[in-house]
Amino acid sequence: MLDLITIIVLLVILAIVVLLVLWLVLIYNRFMSLRNGAEAQLGQVKVAMKKRLDMIEQLLGAVKSYAKFEKETLEKITGLRASVAKGGPAEINNAEKESRSLVGSLFAVAEAYPDLKTSQTVTSLQTSINEIEAEIARQRYTYNNVAQQFNTMLDTIPSNIVGALFGMRRMEYLEFEEDIKKAPKIEF
Repeated sequence: MLDLITIIVLLVILAIVVLLVLWLVLIYNRFMSLRNGAEAQLGQVKVAMKKRLDMIEQLLGAVKSYAKFEKETLEKITGLRASVAKGGPAEINNAEKESRSLVGSLFAVAEAYPDLKTSQTVTSLQTSINEIEAEIARQRYTYNNVAQQFNTMLDTIPSNIVGALFGMRRMEYLEFEEDIKKAPKIEF
């Protein structure tokens, strides 16, 4: 029969093992919570970018009625929409750059036509695009905060041990180029 000291030692060892398992589960759950939050935010960025591309397409339609516009612009929009739908942070960063360029081109064409400047449709679309730009900025900010928390956990002790144990990798940030971090200035 086991003596009292052996039973106490076994209970202490069991308690330590249980606490370690609970600690492991808590940290793992925090990683998963952050990863799921980041994926949700990335989804919101995709939705906002799709809205922006839809507005650009509508603006293109309004501009087309006043000026000849290259067919490739519409093809670019379609390609960008597809890359946003299935892309990760790197593809979204690229689509952001491309769609900003398209907005600038469309507004340059619109500037050249005085009648177009006063069109209610164009004005309404410009306002909508500005609102979507602000939404994209908010969603990107939130995504990057969640990614930062996740990456910090991977870099700090003791959570980095759990991250390494489960093969977790750093999350990419949404890093739009400096000159396109601001919404395009829309004035007519």
